[in-house]
Amino acid sequence: MASAIHKGRFITLEGCEGVGKSTQLDLLAEALKKRGIKLIETCQPGGTEAGKALRKLLVTGEVGRWSPITETALLLADRAIHLDELIRPALARGEWVLCDRFMDSTLAYQGGAGGLGFALIDQLQAPIIGDTVPDLTLWLDLPEKTGLTRAHKRDKARADETQATTNRFENKTAAYHAKVRESFQTLTEANPQRIKRIDASQEINLVAAQILAIVESHFFTHDKPT
Repeated sequence: MASAIHKGRFITLEGCEGVGKSTQLDLLAEALKKRGIKLIETCQPGGTEAGKALRKLLVTGEVGRWSPITETALLLADRAIHLDELIRPALARGEWVLCDRFMDSTLAYQGGAGGLGFALIDQLQAPIIGDTVPDLTLWLDLPEKTGLTRAHKRDKARADETQATTNRFENKTAAYHAKVRESFQTLTEANPQRIKRIDASQEINLVAAQILAIVESHFFTHDKPT
């Protein structure tokens, strides 16, 4: 069936800290490659060389290092570069793009939890995103306290090898992270055709199976040979 699909597809994975987006992105990529689909895996911020520098600015330092509007400016600079250098060229080649975080994270973190509001974020990022909106967004949902516990354990394990430290977003207040999760819920309710919720508290392979079932239903069931 995959051989009949020639259009590039854009799938994003979203969620709070520690929900397992990177792991699930890798598992989904592996499953799609077995179906003969050519794809790229990427992330925001940090999917390009310039993006890596912007990511370092965003995730390191004190919690209050940047205001929500400054965070947004840095994220949108990353997004513009990412779209121009990586995402749009891949889609134009007919490849699939799997991205760890995209526009919904900015809405949830800086718009919802940061207090800027969805309307302002939409206004700021609309000319950057244009019509390159994800075909499907997978929201990995987990209680924020559980996710933060997972994230801190992960960061501790990484620090033992790389001296990496917990990023500044993980150190924000519990109320902030609760608002992030609430914002993702609001976005999902407003965009039911694009955003699909997955219970990330399940065992990894069960989460992966649910994600693959959603992807198959969203694309393979309806696509016709071209």
